[in-house]
Amino acid sequence: MRITAVTCVKNEGPFLLEWIAYNRLLGVTDFLFYSNDCSDGTDALLDALAKRGGVVHLPNPAEGRNYQMEALKDAAKRRVVKRADWVWVADVDEFLNIHVQGHTIPALIKACGNPQAISVTFQFFANCGVDGFEDRPVIEQFTRSHNPDLWCDQSAIEVKTLVRGDFPLQYFGAHRPFFRKDLPQEAMPDWRDGSGRRVPPKFLTAANPRRIRKFPAHGARRFATLNHYALRSLDSYLVKNDRGDVNRENRAFDDAYWRERNDAAWEDLSIRRYLPALRAWMSKLLSDPEIRALHEDCVARHLAKRDALMAQPAYAAMHAHLGNLPTIPPAEAALMEELEMQP
Repeated sequence: MRITAVTCVKNEGPFLLEWIAYNRLLGVTDFLFYSNDCSDGTDALLDALAKRGGVVHLPNPAEGRNYQMEALKDAAKRRVVKRADWVWVADVDEFLNIHVQGHTIPALIKACGNPQAISVTFQFFANCGVDGFEDRPVIEQFTRSHNPDLWCDQSAIEVKTLVRGDFPLQYFGAHRPFFRKDLPQEAMPDWRDGSGRRVPPKFLTAANPRRIRKFPAHGARRFATLNHYALRSLDSYLVKNDRGDVNRENRAFDDAYWRERNDAAWEDLSIRRYLPALRAWMSKLLSDPEIRALHEDCVARHLAKRDALMAQPAYAAMHAHLGNLPTIPPAEAALMEELEMQP
């Protein structure tokens, strides 16, 4: 089975090898990376990996600010995507955590009955009080999240989607594929959630603009969860804030983004089942002297950027501010304040 992972990156160098190694464990055979405006060595590391096979690295084709959607439009035409049995569109801070026996994408597909699409629900992992960047697996360091069925005050939570090659595709979205609105009823794709259940009808047809990329999370994670490490360490969050976003140019990550994703109410260690095999895969990648040198250069540049930012009063203040925020989401804090004000 050929499985192609497609992703967009900007200054993700220190995290690339873990993400590639992890997805190899899941059964991903090919990678298509689009990069833009990298200053931390991400592009050089991807170029070196591409020379060794299994990785395609291209400059992001976007001429405006819509980096991700332009890349996905281009990806649909690429051989590495067109020849794939399945396509997985995800970001480097997202890890598909498969719970069924075997813990691989083929095992998940089988458990779901080999549908044409599988949408897996996000679980946002908190910062866990980690201030300093460490060059070790993200999936090992961050172990707490929101209640899996409730994020902030929302029971409908975003998804990412595995897409089978014969899906009646009009275009790839960042969270889910889309098909023509005039598609006949008999041609509608077989589309499942992370428990193998059929997705809600309005999600299937994109009939509800407010739910176009999410559906209720309750009961949707029996077979798989999408662990999203959007914050990582406070050091890395500062660097992320400085770089902007691969999805939209000049988008800042304010403290609302941090607070909504730093809910540490729930401990989930299940993804650690992958750690022994992940370390072995990473060691294999790092046994190549050039790859190791390029990875270490990315780490050094990441830390240098952290130091440069902390030398600026605004970023030092941001660091202190975020570190002192409560680890409950804004909606919960507002409710608590309202209850305290009642007689």
